[in-house]
Amino acid sequence: MRRRLVLLAAATTSVVLLAFTLPLAVLIDRAATNAAIATATDRSQSIVPTVAVGTAAEISRAVSAVADRDFVVRVRMPSGSVVGRPFDTARHPVDPRLRATEVRSLPDGRVILDQPVLRTDGTAVISTLMSERVLDAGVWHAWSVLAMLAVTLFALSLVVADRLARSMTRPVTELAATAERLGRGDLDARAEPGGPDEVREVGLALNRLAARIGELLAHERESVADLSHRLRTPITALRLEAESVRDDEARGRLTSAVDELTRGVDDVIREARRTIREGVEARCDATSVVSERVAFWQVLAEDQHRRLSLVLPDRPSWVRVSRPDLEAAMDALLGNVLSHTEEGIGFGVELRRDGTAVLVSVRDDGPGFADPSLLERGRSGAGSTGLGLDIARRTALASGGALQVESPAGGGAVVTMRLGPPAE
Repeated sequence: MRRRLVLLAAATTSVVLLAFTLPLAVLIDRAATNAAIATATDRSQSIVPTVAVGTAAEISRAVSAVADRDFVVRVRMPSGSVVGRPFDTARHPVDPRLRATEVRSLPDGRVILDQPVLRTDGTAVISTLMSERVLDAGVWHAWSVLAMLAVTLFALSLVVADRLARSMTRPVTELAATAERLGRGDLDARAEPGGPDEVREVGLALNRLAARIGELLAHERESVADLSHRLRTPITALRLEAESVRDDEARGRLTSAVDELTRGVDDVIREARRTIREGVEARCDATSVVSERVAFWQVLAEDQHRRLSLVLPDRPSWVRVSRPDLEAAMDALLGNVLSHTEEGIGFGVELRRDGTAVLVSVRDDGPGFADPSLLERGRSGAGSTGLGLDIARRTALASGGALQVESPAGGGAVVTMRLGPPAE
């Protein structure tokens, strides 16, 4: 924005300077020419009396007195003879019928002043040829001063425009820095309102938004703390009821379900109590996390007689996800495979690069997904809550990527998390 404002000022100033300097330069050139013509007229007038009544010798002395290298003077007598320095009559002809002073411009840029003088024997013509040097006297110097003045005004306008643009863009830059701090989780960041009225209003609105976000997060943590206390009692009662069941198989299923419910509630509470959510500075090595989580779940896979394949690169794969979030997403995907496919069904995990992004794919040889609505939170085709895929989806989206669920034609299911690179 600052650069655009300066460029706008430069363009406007250029147009104004051109509109001012070009006509002025033409006027300076014309003024120099008019001054030379006025001087030539004075010199010609000074010898008119001599030319009117004098002899050839007297006229020659008068012409020599007023002529020099810048003003070449000649007199064409009625008889056709020429007194003074002769001109090229073919290039500079004189009209013998001339009755008034005449100024002529020559093709080579010089100017001739012809002035008729009446004599008793006819009409003589005094011709004064002005050189280019006298016609341009002071023009180049004036043009140089004019150019220097234009450059100075142009530079001054750029400096003033830059100062004004900086005073307008600085508050916007500070607003961007404050928004960046808020995005990183610094909820105490506040903008200092300044600049134009519109920018000041934006700063005030940003501060109100930051304060409101803090209030909402505080309310959320309080609600979660209250939720934890509310759920402990019914979960404990449910556990006691499950343990009182006499049938061992049913008691085991109920107890396992209660344990899973307890873990789910704990995960929700722990997630909500995090003071800083996923931000632009989060990063971890996906290769290391995937390797560790696969090793953790491999024990259960072996107990269920599942074949497990793992494909990892031989170097770190940094992604814009915090390590706990990626661990939770991998646990959700691997847990889904082990919980919702029959024992003995194999699965595999592959991590690969796609440009700057990192793809983490979990594939199984089960029946696959029949309903694409599995990506919607709270819905699943396998009798679960559907939160596992939602955790993976939110993790991928927070990194700047996406989650893709596929059911290949050959059977099975593939869930791929596309994770974005860490911020520079």
